[in-house]
Amino acid sequence: MSNETDRIQNVKDITNTISPTFCLAKWHHTTIYLHTGDTHSCYHPSPHHIPLEEIEKDPSALHNTIEKKKERALMLIGEKPKGCQYCWNVEKLSDTHISDRHERNAGIYNQHRLEEIVNSPWDFNINPEYIELAFSNECNFKCGYCHPMASSSYDAEIKKHGPMPVKNHTLNVDWFKPYAEDENPYIKAWWKWWPEVSKTLNILRLTGGEPLMHKSTWSLFERLNEDPKPQLEINLNSNLGIKEAMVKKLAVSVKELKDDKKIKNFKLFSSLDSWGDRAEYIRTGLKLDLWEKNLNHYISITNAPVSIMCTFNILSVTSFTEFLQKILDWRKQYQATMNPGGYGRRIRFDTPYLKEPLQYDMMILPKEEFLPYFDKILDFINDNKDDYDATKFTELEYQKFRRVRDYFATSNYDEERVKEGRIDFYNWFNEYDRRRGVNFLETFPEMENFYNHCKELNKNND
Repeated sequence: MSNETDRIQNVKDITNTISPTFCLAKWHHTTIYLHTGDTHSCYHPSPHHIPLEEIEKDPSALHNTIEKKKERALMLIGEKPKGCQYCWNVEKLSDTHISDRHERNAGIYNQHRLEEIVNSPWDFNINPEYIELAFSNECNFKCGYCHPMASSSYDAEIKKHGPMPVKNHTLNVDWFKPYAEDENPYIKAWWKWWPEVSKTLNILRLTGGEPLMHKSTWSLFERLNEDPKPQLEINLNSNLGIKEAMVKKLAVSVKELKDDKKIKNFKLFSSLDSWGDRAEYIRTGLKLDLWEKNLNHYISITNAPVSIMCTFNILSVTSFTEFLQKILDWRKQYQATMNPGGYGRRIRFDTPYLKEPLQYDMMILPKEEFLPYFDKILDFINDNKDDYDATKFTELEYQKFRRVRDYFATSNYDEERVKEGRIDFYNWFNEYDRRRGVNFLETFPEMENFYNHCKELNKNND
């Protein structure tokens, strides 16, 4: 095992003494969607609503909701909150598979945090180590598997055309009413909590929407200039598909904050799941030439790494090796001084698999036809793997995709769920093409047999 996998295993052994289902993320990791008033402990469980009466009593209820406290109580006695099924699915494959729970425990772990949880009442309020925050859903992209909650462009499309004709996605025009930034009680609660939570917060990650389009993001940078937080690391998710001037402004702001030691560090994250016309099909609004220009602007000004978030989905399967080759190309182009364990890579990536909506879920693909693509991807990573070469893949990156491949190979949905997913697949992409002026079969010709099978299922289901 690599140094990183050894460390994860060591922390796993420690947390197992508390409970075999214990996850520090329930206490020290939170995502808060201020524009809707929702939260969850990481992006795998579905978000739940934050009652206004709870934040009126205590703004820390943005994280410490009663619902989340009940889930913490279950973990302390070895039970599995159902919202965390993503990790339970990975862990039941074998004892050697690394789940996101194991990785997060290792990333958050220190003895003080563990002792505080063990020695406190199950329902105590805690200031988390890590917060992911969305101020707004304003966004210039409408990625296919996204949602109006996270994209104002997607919201406008649904309002114009109505819900998509599928069973397994909750897109409609009635229930979703995001707060405007200037009138949002959850943003007001955030700034009330900020003086207290910022004292102990280690990482604040801004997401969206596109956070560089949000007024509150730039307000945060102004506050950090006026009231530095030298212990704080800022992370930001950007689609890198906005104007070049905006990315240059970000890079200059980041460099100044870091050079003046007003923050500890800054990390930029961007999302891609494929390359070429396939990537632009998945993410409506993406122009890869602009994306690469902005990537180069940011790295050239800041000399800092960029992490690519890959949500491995049904449209990634057949061309993922081409995307991995681009990562190798970028790693060579932006080669950094290597550190033991592989931490010198300027371009980083992760490969969690998508669970919903069902029509984007790899598990509705026929295994006999598509498993060879997974094997090809895994072989490509293995053939280009070297923990001590910053231009290559790491052992941990190999293991993370191995769990994706093994889950696809060994797990099965029941026949009715697969049928529903395939019918939704045809209906979704048929309508997607019509609304967005694209063509699935021209973009993914290798999936024609599967597409036609789904079309026939839909016809027989009428």
